[in-house]
Amino acid sequence: MLHPATELRFIDDEVGFGVVATELIPKGTIAWVLDDLDLVLDPGVVAGLDEVRRAMVLKYAYRDERGRYVYCWDLGRFVNHSFDANMIGTAYGFEVAVRDIQPGEELTDDYGTLNLEEPFDCRQEPGCDRTQALPDDLLRYAERWDRQALEALGDFDRVRQPLAELIDPRFHNAVRTAVEQGILLDSIASTACESLIAPECAR
Repeated sequence: MLHPATELRFIDDEVGFGVVATELIPKGTIAWVLDDLDLVLDPGVVAGLDEVRRAMVLKYAYRDERGRYVYCWDLGRFVNHSFDANMIGTAYGFEVAVRDIQPGEELTDDYGTLNLEEPFDCRQEPGCDRTQALPDDLLRYAERWDRQALEALGDFDRVRQPLAELIDPRFHNAVRTAVEQGILLDSIASTACESLIAPECAR
């Protein structure tokens, strides 16, 4: 589930629609969390879909560490990519705002965190020489993303958290360790699909 202070807006002709904040979403806020309304689909199920629905899933879903497709039920599937994303994923089933997201600002994440199956061509961004998000970005940039997430989680208890109750209970102790002790027990690299090492995980 995406943070409730968001709405879908047309961004421009190149990227189409995106999600923007309708009020300040402070750094350290859980901006998105996997919840029980999101569809988690095995690769075989996706392969067996008709062409129209399969194309929708492949366009809007991301893959988890088991190679399953996660299709967000709400506006989360419309969050666009940025190499300077204002939300960063964690190993705990949520993304955290790594800086203040201002009203009217687009929410973005780095598609390199999403277990891409093939390179994703990206808009050229000022000051960045990268033009593609790549399947192995999740391993290549994990340390950087972990540092960003951990630093943001230092503000977790100082901001309103409308999505905190949706964090999977399995992760509560690890999240508290990050928040209270500044120790990240699990890297986002642990969410990498086995296909980065074992090709049979791929569809």
